[in-house]
Amino acid sequence: MARAFTPKVVTANDLLEGDVIYLTASGDWTRSLSEAELIQDEAEAQLRLLEAQSQAKIAVGAYLADAKAGENGPEPTHFREDFRRKGPSNYAHGKQADTKEALEDV
Repeated sequence: MARAFTPKVVTANDLLEGDVIYLTASGDWTRSLSEAELIQDEAEAQLRLLEAQSQAKIAVGAYLADAKAGENGPEPTHFREDFRRKGPSNYAHGKQADTKEALEDV
């Protein structure tokens, strides 16, 4: 028996900067998961993935990631995606560079 489809977001990495990016409902890319399109239909998810993969001058490694509806938009359901959206684990640079913990480590 086939597994039931679970909601997805399209994610990739920005070609030039390497940041994690997400496809929005309007077809643009965003660095914020909360702005990503949460896709509820399997056929639509496959079409959106093909659209993302055709934008090789912007995004690389596009794939569908499991997500769920959250209070402020889509949220990851797997630790890998939660880890990816937060950026590098080294507090000296990246998205986490300005966090309170990073500033305390200096």
